[in-house]
This record gives sequence, structure tokens and C-alpha cells, in this order.
Amino acid sequence: MANLGLGIIGCGNISTSYLRLAPLFKGLEVRAVADVNMEAAKARAEEFGVKAQSVDDLLANGQVDVVINLTIPDAHYGVTKRILEAGKHAYSEKPLVLTLEEGVTLRDLAKSKGLAVGCAPDTFLGGSHQQARAVLDEGRIGTITAGCAAVLNHGMEHWHPNPDFFFLPGAGPMLDLGPYYVANLINLLGPVRRVGALTSSAEAERTIANGPRLGEKVPVKTPTNIHALLEFHSGATVNLSTSWDVWHHKRNHFELYGTEGTLYVPDPNFFGGQVEVAGRDGVLDVLAPWDHPFGKVNQNHNGRDLANYRTAGLADMVAALQGGRDARCSLDRALHGVDVMTACLRSGETGQFVTLSTVCTRPAALSPADAQALLV
Repeated sequence: MANLGLGIIGCGNISTSYLRLAPLFKGLEVRAVADVNMEAAKARAEEFGVKAQSVDDLLANGQVDVVINLTIPDAHYGVTKRILEAGKHAYSEKPLVLTLEEGVTLRDLAKSKGLAVGCAPDTFLGGSHQQARAVLDEGRIGTITAGCAAVLNHGMEHWHPNPDFFFLPGAGPMLDLGPYYVANLINLLGPVRRVGALTSSAEAERTIANGPRLGEKVPVKTPTNIHALLEFHSGATVNLSTSWDVWHHKRNHFELYGTEGTLYVPDPNFFGGQVEVAGRDGVLDVLAPWDHPFGKVNQNHNGRDLANYRTAGLADMVAALQGGRDARCSLDRALHGVDVMTACLRSGETGQFVTLSTVCTRPAALSPADAQALLV
């Protein structure tokens, strides 16, 4: 199949992952990068041997078929809308948008133009999470009745030199880190029916702990402590906790409880990790890692070996476009994820359960052979 030309808007740190990993996959060829800061675009272009353009010129570039939106979350909607209006397919970093209404507008626009929109996260395509999916689909732990998932730490001001946007509406732990957990819950359990949540913030402001702004105060304008209960169409109920008000904890990232046992799922922020299962006898079985292409270590980050295949969701979307099938990181699933997360925040404000207005299907499983077919 002929390569589709890729353009990237947004040349921050995350752009290096796409530029470095795209060559691993079939059908992808980065042809141009752009940024509102032209110097940032030129620096990234020189680093990876591609063309630097203005945003307007990239959107008008006839050699670019798909544009990757790597701007800040508050700009995702406007930039993706411009991509579609330019007649190009779009793939966005998470979250897709900050409100359900924005997502519906993008969905209607894409449909009217016959264009595709995909969205990260794609970590649920990782070898460990697909192995966990296979355990469920084989019925090894029976019918899932309940579960819990948690991403708990003490926020971004300890390492990020400009953490302001993390504490503004549209961010916080639910919309910043929640997408990894919600996407994997949809992968494993399908769509959510309704949610209820309690929300709070431990501090009215945070203190930047590094960089040139060391000691500067940042106002907190969105909840930093969210504990939600999700009821799935399948009947399962899952507690999802996202908090930046926790200094230390011993909670697992992800557990699912079935009629025949328990499944322990690794951190959905990453592609790899250990999958464990316990049956009715209570004996814990540490599963041998699947021989899955997206579970193989390919990176060392601060002394930690990682499997990092960000761009897999984009590659799958391109293959779906060329093969006439549904993309796993589809607009409908990303929109449902936004519905879940914003409904949790709305429930925290109102004190009421919120029934979701969107629904989606589970994405197709990605077997080792399916994953291998996406690679060069």
C-alpha cells in the first residue's frame, strides 16, 4: 500500500515520539511539521530531516493526507476542526476535546466530509493490555462484575517547569491521565452507561518545585481529587480514582473482579507490564508475557526498560482507511471517553449521577499477528 503523507502540528516534546516511531509502521511517512513558533518547527524539522512549514502552509500542503494534532489540550478542538476543514484526516493527542459539544461538532464535520478522526491514547494496543483482553475474552475469570482503577500521585508541579495548564479547567488528573484508564476500560469492558463522582481539591494553589519559576505559586481551578463510580452497559461497576493529592499509596493500577477470579492489569499509561490472574482457589498466576510486537522493550527511560509504540493507533487508523474497516482508536470511542470523563466532573459539581448521551463498541482485539501486520 502507498504511504500516506503525515503532517504534525505542534513541535513540543511529544512530537519526538511520533517522529521517532512513525518509521516503524507501514503506510506512514512524515512530510512536514508546523508550530505557531516557527523556530520550534525548524528545530524539530532539522532534527528529523523533514520540512518545516507554517500551520497554514502545512494545511494547504497537497502531499499531506493526515495531520497529527499535538497542540495543548485547549487548542485540540480548534486545530482538529481546521484540519478537517482543509480536507485532511486528523489524529489527535488526548484528550480529543474538552467538552462533549465540541466532539459532536467534530464528528458531524468529519462525517459530512468523509474524513476520519482518530485519537490517542493507543497504549491499550500494547502487548500486556491485549493479553489481558484475551484472558477476559477466553472467559478465564468469568463475567466481570466489578473492578477498580487508580492513578494517584502528587501532581505535575514537582517536575514540570510550567505546570499552569495542568490545573486549569480541561486538565486536572481526570482529563490529563484519565484517558489512558478510560480507553483501556472501554477496550476491556465496552461502553459506560452512567457515572457518579465526588470531587475536591486539597490545595487552592501549587508551588513550582523546579526550573526558572522555582517557588512560584500556580492557582488550582479544576478538581485535583476525583473518585468516580462507573456503571457499564455490561452490568459491571468500576471505581475510577484520579488524584494529584496523594503522596504515597499501595493501590494497584487496575483490577477486574469476575465470577471466576480476578485479573490484575498493569499501568495503562504504558504498553507493557505484568499481567496476573487469580482463580477461585485464590492462587495468583503470573502470566508469561505474550509474544506480542507491542510488548517488546524498545526504550530505556531513566534506567527503566519500556515498550513504547505510540503511533500504533495512528498506524491502525491509516490501515483502517486503506482497508475499509473500523479504526481501533476511533472518533466514536474517543468521544465516549470524553463523555465519561466530563460526566464525572459534572457529577462532582451537581452531586447527581449522570447518564451518558454517547455509546460505542469495544474496539477489535489486536492479536500479535494483527500488530505485526502494522509494522514495516
